[in-house]
Amino acid sequence: MDDIRRRITSRALVAGDKLPSIRGCAARLGVSPSTVVEAYDLLVAEGLIQARRSAGFFVADKPQPFAVAETGPLLEREVDPLWVARQSLDTGEDVPKPGCGWMPADWMPAASLRKAMRTMASADIDVLTNYGSAKGEAGLRRHLSRRLHDQGLAAEPDQILLTGSGSQALDLICRMLLRPGDTVLVDDPCYFNFQALLRAHQVTIVGVTYTPNGPDLEQFEAALNEHTPRLYLTNSALHNPTGASISAPVAHRLLSLSTAHDLVVVEDDIFVEFEPDISPRLATLDGLERVLRIGSFSKTLSASFRCGYIAARPDWIEALTDLQVATNFSGPSPMVAGLLHTVLTDGNYRKHMETLKSRLTACRSETIGRLGQLGISPWVTPRGGFLLWCELPGGQDAAKLARSALQEGLVLAPGNVFSATQSMGSFMRFNVSQMRDPACIAVLERLLDGSEGE
Repeated sequence: MDDIRRRITSRALVAGDKLPSIRGCAARLGVSPSTVVEAYDLLVAEGLIQARRSAGFFVADKPQPFAVAETGPLLEREVDPLWVARQSLDTGEDVPKPGCGWMPADWMPAASLRKAMRTMASADIDVLTNYGSAKGEAGLRRHLSRRLHDQGLAAEPDQILLTGSGSQALDLICRMLLRPGDTVLVDDPCYFNFQALLRAHQVTIVGVTYTPNGPDLEQFEAALNEHTPRLYLTNSALHNPTGASISAPVAHRLLSLSTAHDLVVVEDDIFVEFEPDISPRLATLDGLERVLRIGSFSKTLSASFRCGYIAARPDWIEALTDLQVATNFSGPSPMVAGLLHTVLTDGNYRKHMETLKSRLTACRSETIGRLGQLGISPWVTPRGGFLLWCELPGGQDAAKLARSALQEGLVLAPGNVFSATQSMGSFMRFNVSQMRDPACIAVLERLLDGSEGE
């Protein structure tokens, strides 16, 4: 029965297809014909298949659920900004994912999360059943305000809006500030989902070359003059995918240009917790006048309990709050926000982050060494975090390598999914925390050797 169900949900068998004969199925599965008869009869009772007198058994002619996970990797899909996300999310947990953007589950603070879940289970009935407040749980916003102050950013609780995720935070900002046809500047390369989300808003995307110190300022200024963009979207610290951090001179000049050209800046600071010490921040230097800061807890605590935030000037927070109510009716789940607040304040979070940073330092050094033996070199050595932006030897095609690796059960992140100009074809992003499986290096070595021999 499981075998037939899998073949139906994966579309190997579709409505009207004839099932294998009883004897044929019995022989293929190594069971008795009577077992197959019983299985087919039970599937008929479930409505999945139909029995036709003297003809056999057929897939029922009615809609059937489609299980993406059963299909395996989508090898034929175009390698675009959504490709890595789809492969990482939809392939099985047993598939190594050095191309994904999160750390292994066993690196997360499971004990603290379970303890917080027990605490929230006994919370007041209002927390368990009601909508969240429009701006999100007040305790978590106060905690975030204190953390931002510690990082040099003065943002009061009323200047912080909790959202369903970091991605939703960016979506709300795009809804508020952009209209179809507007132009948005992004780094080249940049986080691939920035491009995917911006395309959903039907805007024009212009890439500016990213250097080890931040965006190339000559290109940045030229793009401002030529395209009159409405928005610039970036990571200032531990940039995704490069791992670089903006320098103070570049940050000051960028803000000066933004003011002169009336450009709004969105600073995604999701990796702030991984820095050994705080590097320059556009939001801090600007004082939240024309810079909005967004972040979330998916990288440090849990991608399952989704919650993000926006820190911005008061009038923008009010407009964004109205948009959140219009599109989601309330802030994020009070259960989720309360749980995250509990974990962040239970006394163990600082230890958890120190352990993570220590493990990542060791992983980063080990991964650089192992990749170096294959001729794969990092573009920069990041100050922290789990991402490495590397160039393949001999200018090899990263997309082709990623497709081949997927067929061998390895999810990689080829460079051009991060590039608006499609100029990163020989680069690859590696997640050092996901490189522990020996298969990662073994598959890469085999494929690279094969490519060199062609």
